[in-house]
Amino acid sequence: MNFAVVGAGAWGTAFAVHLARLGQATTLLPRRAEQAAALTAARENAEYLPGVPLPFELRIGSEWGPAVSAADVAFLACPAQALRLTMERIRQERSRSGGAPLFISLAKGLELGTHLRPTEVVAAIEPGADAGILTGPTHAADVAQGLPAAMVLASKAQGSLAEVQSAISSTTLRVYTSDDVAGAEFGGALKNIYAIAAGCADGLRLGDNAKAALLTRALAEMVRVGTALGARGETFYGLSGFGDLVATCHGGWSRNREFGQRVGEGARAGDLIANRRTVVEGYRTTEAFFGLCSQRRVDAPILREVHAVLFADKPPRDALLALMSRGLKEESRV
Repeated sequence: MNFAVVGAGAWGTAFAVHLARLGQATTLLPRRAEQAAALTAARENAEYLPGVPLPFELRIGSEWGPAVSAADVAFLACPAQALRLTMERIRQERSRSGGAPLFISLAKGLELGTHLRPTEVVAAIEPGADAGILTGPTHAADVAQGLPAAMVLASKAQGSLAEVQSAISSTTLRVYTSDDVAGAEFGGALKNIYAIAAGCADGLRLGDNAKAALLTRALAEMVRVGTALGARGETFYGLSGFGDLVATCHGGWSRNREFGQRVGEGARAGDLIANRRTVVEGYRTTEAFFGLCSQRRVDAPILREVHAVLFADKPPRDALLALMSRGLKEESRV
């Protein structure tokens, strides 16, 4: 198959490297022409994925339209809040070049204001195109180095799903399929919020018992929120939910967990965001999900407290106290 990977951050680069190593025809498309030139010259993404050589077979492109139009599948490796602009650029440049591929988002978040999931943003810009999501517990550096991992590919385009699944799977990356697109997208987005909460617990030095309790209740909240928004409950016990939750809340590499830890240690969230080069998806995702849950009247206490910490400067220890002081209930009912 012919693949295009749009976006050359750490994950986009790692996934393009993975595809090239499988022998798949792959073009990596950085956002900026100067970045494309730098990657072509150095054969390494020193800015986002240092130490990983880019295979000779991996093409680096700067013209999105022809590369995306020629692809069977275009992977969208950009932050959730940049997805609309990315799709608008693709649509504009592709209009001069022809057909639409299957668009598969690698983003984990909701769009601010509209509360749209990534595949819904794709559909808003390319109404007739098939779309899907590839998500799960994957650290970019591990995938680039060929360490074992598993993911879920969710799409309503069932006709081509098995072919894509086979093309991107390997002995080091096992890909499962699902038709619960909403569940896969909600799980990947919500876990970033709970990873910030887990980081706050680390920053407050609350210990293993507290973190285990937090993650258990976070999973229950993830299921409750997701099903209230139309997803299937069982999806959240899979790779896009529980699997990604565990990895992101414990991984030392996790931007969201590390960000939460610094907040727990006393830093202001707004100051941290203002001075970052890399994206913390959970920050804006918290804002978007809080708005959506408020609109739909979905009860999400952990989400509510994380939002208060990030956007109302509530001390993390006070947020913990608010959670611990809620009315007592039977576990099976919450």
